[in-house]
Amino acid sequence: MPHPNELFSMRGKTCVVTGGHRGLGRAIAKAFLLADAKRVYVNGRSEEACTNAAKELSELGDCQALVGDIGTLDGLSEFAAVLSEREDKIDVLVNNAGTAWGSSIEDFPEKGWDKVIDLNVKSPFFLVQKLLPLLRAAAQKEQMASVINIGSVAGIVGNFANAFSYTTSKAAIHQLTRNLAHELADDHIRVNAIAPGRFHSKMTESVPDEMYQAEVKAIPLHRWGSDPDIMGVALLLASQAGAFITGQIVNIDGGATLL
Repeated sequence: MPHPNELFSMRGKTCVVTGGHRGLGRAIAKAFLLADAKRVYVNGRSEEACTNAAKELSELGDCQALVGDIGTLDGLSEFAAVLSEREDKIDVLVNNAGTAWGSSIEDFPEKGWDKVIDLNVKSPFFLVQKLLPLLRAAAQKEQMASVINIGSVAGIVGNFANAFSYTTSKAAIHQLTRNLAHELADDHIRVNAIAPGRFHSKMTESVPDEMYQAEVKAIPLHRWGSDPDIMGVALLLASQAGAFITGQIVNIDGGATLL
């Protein structure tokens, strides 16, 4: 029986994290490197931000920037083509890149719907499609490849005001996760999703203190999430420790969805 440290090891694995230059994506990339991944690619639209993140993370292991806009099919295809030139297989794909839009129901614009649905749902599906040859090349019965989609508790509960396209997109990515898990099981590719609740990030820096205190009081564990909270779950789903887990939506929310 493998030692617990070996169960969570990423040794020899090549990983790709979209939106990996900041926030939760960067935390996941860091987790893979700390667990001895062979190589981690971090993606982002900004060349400067992506390159700087890869440079900093390279202190932990082999981390490379893969700049590209995966919000369009052309950009996504170019991203997949460049990756295919560099690697003949990938063990882990994390679909983390995403966006949001907030507006009242009376004023919600079509562009706010299309932008969010395209990046949060359409792009993950077509990126999996484009990278299937690389995932299949890595996948083995005893060492499966892994796809991790980043969903949200916003796709589970119904009280996220003015985020109509975002909440819909996250519910959709949860269902897409289940569909892909079933479709790709015979290819030895596991597909799961992580559904974070409130986390400290750049997106939440502007939350007023009064709102923050009220949320912390309501959450059963009485805090927001931080990087280690998502790092551990990502390692579970990407490593041999999660070898019998597929098609699951793992909430990391401090118990918020119990309310």
